[in-house]
Amino acid sequence: MKKTLLRNYAKLIARVGANVEKGQRVVITAQLDQPEFICMLAEECYRAGAADVAVEWQSCALEKLASRFEEVKELAAVPAWEEEKLRARAEDPPVTIKILSSPPDAMQGADREKLTLAEVARSAITKQYSDAMVNRHQWCVAAVPSVGWAKKLFPLDRAGTAVEHLWELILQVCRADGKDPLTDWMWHNRALREKCDKVNALHLKSLEYRSSNGTRLRVGLIPEAQFISGKKCTVGGKYFNPNIPTEEVFTTPMRGSAEGTVYAVKPLSFRGELIEDFWLRFEGGKAVECGAARGEALLRKILSMDEGASYLGECALVPFDSPVNETGFLFYNTLFDENACCHLALGRGYSNTIVGFEKYGRGDFARMGVNDSSVHVDFMIGSEDLEIVGVTQSGQRVPVFEKGGWSSLLR
Repeated sequence: MKKTLLRNYAKLIARVGANVEKGQRVVITAQLDQPEFICMLAEECYRAGAADVAVEWQSCALEKLASRFEEVKELAAVPAWEEEKLRARAEDPPVTIKILSSPPDAMQGADREKLTLAEVARSAITKQYSDAMVNRHQWCVAAVPSVGWAKKLFPLDRAGTAVEHLWELILQVCRADGKDPLTDWMWHNRALREKCDKVNALHLKSLEYRSSNGTRLRVGLIPEAQFISGKKCTVGGKYFNPNIPTEEVFTTPMRGSAEGTVYAVKPLSFRGELIEDFWLRFEGGKAVECGAARGEALLRKILSMDEGASYLGECALVPFDSPVNETGFLFYNTLFDENACCHLALGRGYSNTIVGFEKYGRGDFARMGVNDSSVHVDFMIGSEDLEIVGVTQSGQRVPVFEKGGWSSLLR
């Protein structure tokens, strides 16, 4: 891959994704797959004005070993030094950049029971610090290829060729393969913002989903919430794009308001394991029943992670003919696949969808109906024939999606 293209991608992540500003500290987390690119990204953060850039390396292989040999007590431990680090970051949040690259089944064979128990126990300590950072810092999630991930998409290619092809796909759907990706993203953000304005002008109180695959779902919306797009803002007024790529217009639904059944249209890769051909039935807002052709036990683990994990935290609108979907590839990576079509999310809701969110606290968000959880798990539901009807505050029924895309009212 040409270094000029990779340099532009690194610059896009640093300046548009995380929007690093002069004097800020940056923390990058990444797997071990593309160290040269991570160095390039760190340099671009410095060039954007970062005072300090720390890189924290991760390894799925080491996590699998730990799940095999360590007891739950050790896996769940949050040593004093780690908690002190979390506390310091909560008090003065750095810009955080997460670079994904793991294969979709990287954790296949790990002791999921141990890992789930450990994660629940760790969350009891760590969640207070992550909650303290919500809406207070810039963050961005992007991706680079690994051999394992590339071979999943291009199984007949040699490793190097497969990685090159995946680089090409990533840069294409991230709008990073042109001469000026930063300007391209300025126009992209503007187009998404205009779509949000059109949807918000309808003053919707619920969405009704219907598809030939059996999806029949109604989701209530929060009166104080609005639809927003990829570009977000901190309470301090700093803008950033948390996901590269992004094609979604989304909001936080009302906790306890989902009724019906929804079918996933793409596999879900959750922490290194796959869940395929699954469905969920909601009653009183809670997922009370589920099934899957593969990974059903893991799906049930997700739903039981904590009290809020079985409720919805996001409704996202993405046309079926999105740039990601039009590649014809299943990426086996939620960052990309969620931007292929409409999706929902289990777990934590986004409080920054509330109008004037900077004026409120966690208790206020809970009273409004924003779900809280230690997890946020997106799953794709957008089919070629998906119909979404919106019900306005006045009771009028209006088409939002027709045949998998925006209705004529909202184009």
